Amino acid sequence: MICANLNLNFKTGSAKACVLGRPMSKRRTWASVSAILLVAAILLLGRFAGAQETVKKEIFKARLSTVPIDVSMMVNVAGTGSLTATLSGKQLIIAGTFEGLRSPATTAQIHRGPKGIPGPAILDLTVTKAVKGEVTGSVDLTPDQTSDLRNERLYVQIQSERAPDGNLWGWILRQDSQVK
Repeated sequence: MICANLNLNFKTGSAKACVLGRPMSKRRTWASVSAILLVAAILLLGRFAGAQETVKKEIFKARLSTVPIDVSMMVNVAGTGSLTATLSGKQLIIAGTFEGLRSPATTAQIHRGPKGIPGPAILDLTVTKAVKGEVTGSVDLTPDQTSDLRNERLYVQIQSERAPDGNLWGWILRQDSQVK
């Protein structure tokens, strides 16, 4: 068994150490203090780094279907798709696919609005300029936008050449609230 005693006086900057009842030199005492502080700093940094890695990821899904249309738009609006949205901290990552459009996609955006009611576009996404492709994006949400996402007030809308006011749309819903 090793017995150690360490006395620090921060006001005077003095330190005394004793191992097995024998006093240590000042140089060895300060080396011991430095080593203890270094180990403590490494442990604290490791704890904070671990805390960053454990950011909760929230998963959301959307089913993309045609926007409401009248008979005259039936020749221009068609298609289906789906996407997954992953929220990690304030970053939202969107990844999805679509197919069956009657003209190439032109833009994709995240809009704000209650389920079933059109609202303003608030964020831009990237979309394949074709009748079949991908919709992707990575955006940092504001606290209000994060609240809207969690309360299912955000949706994705894809526009196409022959349907510039909207071809497909789908509300971003919590994965556990979707009908399976």
